[in-house]
Amino acid sequence: MFLRKSFTAALALPALASPALAELPHDWQLGMQPAATPVMVQIEDFHRLLLYIIIGICLFVLALLIWVMVRYNHRANPVPSRTHHNTLLEVAWTLIPVIILVLIAIPSFRLLYFEAAIPKPDVTVEAIGKQWFWTYAFPKDGNFQFDSYMLQDAAAAKAHEPRLLGVDNPLYVPVNKVVEVDTTGADVIHSWSVPAFGVKMDAVPGRINHTWFKATRLGTYYGQCSQLCGANHAYMPIEVKVVTQAEYDAWLAKAKKKYAANETPDALRVAAQ
Repeated sequence: MFLRKSFTAALALPALASPALAELPHDWQLGMQPAATPVMVQIEDFHRLLLYIIIGICLFVLALLIWVMVRYNHRANPVPSRTHHNTLLEVAWTLIPVIILVLIAIPSFRLLYFEAAIPKPDVTVEAIGKQWFWTYAFPKDGNFQFDSYMLQDAAAAKAHEPRLLGVDNPLYVPVNKVVEVDTTGADVIHSWSVPAFGVKMDAVPGRINHTWFKATRLGTYYGQCSQLCGANHAYMPIEVKVVTQAEYDAWLAKAKKKYAANETPDALRVAAQ
């Protein structure tokens, strides 16, 4: 079964915190980044199912074309057929695509429901898109917020961060915990997207959207704003560090003090107004 009902294998993935586990795109990459959440595992399974179906259809059409060229060329068939109507054939080429679409629709709807149904969150993060950086707020774990800007080239090289993806204040989350991300835009439409998590949610001014992820591997994961939002759209990356619960608690304690001046009672709803 292509859409797994159990995520035991995903949850059992080795978790080693090291820079080597940073999930980055690479030159000539064809496939997706390795899945780090149950949602992304299902997206990969669905993608694989579609690939098999597409390959089957392409091979069938190729075989049909070859058969037609061999069977009905001028030498093999000097007198062309004058058939104008074939009820069985017309029914077949109508029903078969419908059946294929139904086979695709069933796991597709199951995946959409799984993505949309947010489990009870262990951590709630508010992501506010701005031109051109992200503001993160923690309304339940300390009620503080901070801005996350892209590092310039020199600073990124000094911090051993990838160019155009590293940020000054990354987002920290605990491993194997459900993280709810509430997004909105403070000016124009942005989009909070992390490919390895299978997450992409628009941040729309005046509206609060909800998504979630459960990272099952320690490491650093990168994303970018995925909605054209202005001149510096390409320069507002997302960096998420997945750490152990102890490391998250330690970061949280430091963050409460470091960003105390940025504290706000409800950053997301203020930005959404």
